Amino acid sequence: MRLPTIQPGRALEIGCASGAFLDRLSRSGWNAEGVEFSDTAAKYARSLGFSVYSGSVESAPDPQHLFRLVVGWMVLEHLHDPLKVLQKIHRWVEPKGWLVLSVPNAGAMEFTIFRHRWYALHLPNHLYHFTPKSLSRILEAGGWRTVRVFHQRTLMNAIGSVGYWLQDHALFPGLSDTLAALPEDCGHVNYLLYPLASFFSFFGQTGRMTVWARKIDD
Repeated sequence: MRLPTIQPGRALEIGCASGAFLDRLSRSGWNAEGVEFSDTAAKYARSLGFSVYSGSVESAPDPQHLFRLVVGWMVLEHLHDPLKVLQKIHRWVEPKGWLVLSVPNAGAMEFTIFRHRWYALHLPNHLYHFTPKSLSRILEAGGWRTVRVFHQRTLMNAIGSVGYWLQDHALFPGLSDTLAALPEDCGHVNYLLYPLASFFSFFGQTGRMTVWARKIDD
């Protein structure tokens, strides 16, 4: 969850869940707020002292103030109209403000290999998938300039995909179920595979990416 080095101000997290990252932002000096679809999670985040709108980002009203930073971790692929949301967020950000998003990387080799069994497809919950190029294009159409793309140092999508493939072929049922569930609780496995993940990340071939984008002023 890398962020650009900028002076803290107002920040908004789209899909803030129970407020864990809002708390991290707050501890770093940010005045953090959130939008969360789950009413239960939003209530919990509010109990921590954060201002959180309960509902979809599409239905959220325009704020009374502008944000310096908007973040969204694995959110864009769930939206019915991501371009419309990017344009909406553009109105919410101060001049030269920042947008930081993470999404699955459909440009990775693991998607080419596993196709319909790629772990990050998550059908029907993921409605869109992006490559680095297509993500930059939709950001530009929404009023954002891509500054940097990070390929996350993790192979969890690939491991989950292997589990799905083994399940499809009825091979090693115990192992296949373990691998398919592993991305939800990767823990120590991620550390063990970090050197290999770093290698694939260097070539842009891991299944998750984070983009820094900056507002193109009107």
